[in-house]
This record gives sequence, structure tokens and C-alpha cells, in this order.
Amino acid sequence: MTERNVLGEELQQCGTDPLTGFYRDGCCATGAEDLGSHTICAVVTAEFLEHQRSIGNDLSTPVPQYLFPGLVPGDRWCVTAANWARAHNDGAAAHVVLASTNQAVLELVPLPVLQRYAVDVPEDPGALDT
Repeated sequence: MTERNVLGEELQQCGTDPLTGFYRDGCCATGAEDLGSHTICAVVTAEFLEHQRSIGNDLSTPVPQYLFPGLVPGDRWCVTAANWARAHNDGAAAHVVLASTNQAVLELVPLPVLQRYAVDVPEDPGALDT
């Protein structure tokens, strides 16, 4: 079965440059192995990256052994639901690509909160009102 996004549609690719996803397949797919729930497709900002560094989640420094290139503002990356929610609560949330954000995140972050940071518009913009 295909994983769904927060809009109830087929989960779309988040990013391939750099290659993201817990499974490094470009999607914010999740599974039992993904203990951090890397389910939010974020478009990172300098503020978000600095916030993540301040909470012990350095996303800017490359870690080659994990195929992690280090992020720069504007990169799309599947971030953990908990760390994105913490950034939101601290006023430093990254933008969100709804079509590429896994519906599993809705267990932690409500859709209206994600919609406030949306940078993509679905074919049916009325879907944002749900």
C-alpha cells in the first residue's frame, strides 16, 4: 500500500539533492525502523538550522558515513516530527511541503499547524480548508 500525505493523497517525493528520507529514497516514508519519525518535508531556513543545532540536532555539518551532506537554507529534508514541533513551539519552524509530508505526522502535529507553514499549493486549494 502506498503511503499517504497529510492531504490524504499519495505521498510525493521530498527531495533528491540532497537525497533525503529515513530510507534515503527521496521520500518522507516511515516504518518501524524510523524511531524518530522523519515524516515532515521541510524547506529549511537558517533560523531552523540554528535552532536545530541549539537543541543538539546539527543538520548543517556533513556526516559522510551516514550519507548526510549537511544542509543549507533552501534544502528540502525529511525532519523528525518531534524536532519540527519543538522548533514550531520555539518560533523557528521550517516551511513545510504538504504533498511530501507523511500523514503519520498528524499523530503529533495537527494539519492546521502544518498548513500555516505550507509552501506548496495542491491542485485543489480548497483542500487546505479541511
